[in-house]
Amino acid sequence: MITNHKVLLVTGGGRSGKSRYALARASAYGRKGFVATAEAFDDEMRLRIAKHQAERGDTFRTVESPVALAEGIRSLAGQVDVVVVDCLTVWLGNLMHKQAPMIDGIHDALAHLLDLLADPPLDVILVTNEVGLGIIPGDAMTREYRDLAGIMNQRVAAVAAEVVLVVCGLPLVLKQGGT
Repeated sequence: MITNHKVLLVTGGGRSGKSRYALARASAYGRKGFVATAEAFDDEMRLRIAKHQAERGDTFRTVESPVALAEGIRSLAGQVDVVVVDCLTVWLGNLMHKQAPMIDGIHDALAHLLDLLADPPLDVILVTNEVGLGIIPGDAMTREYRDLAGIMNQRVAAVAAEVVLVVCGLPLVLKQGGT
């Protein structure tokens, strides 16, 4: 069964305004959900998470899903009209850290996410970082992360109805109206 739910991918560099843009887009909905992928491993990350929580306030029903992202999104179906996922690149780092299984060059969890996004149970706004615009990383693990992030972003963008690049807080629509 194909639904009419939409997927929006918001990409850009670090501190470009991606999350703020995603939250602003979600503000048009009555019932809003948020899937957090970050884990507070240190004081700096705890402060970042607290800042993001303050920015969205208490108007979002929040689910923490650092690894099982598709399941986190699915858990909000029927309870909210839109879910903001922040962010895919942190989630990918979690998968690599936890050594999630890979199939055909992508993590199994990414395959599950792509299946969900092909026919989402609600509108989904995904935030991701564009990490491939800088210098070539000096070590193998960082190069693998950059490569996997690029593959992930391409595959999510392919199923998204809309893709927006945020630079300097300004949105640039890259794709609109279809897959």
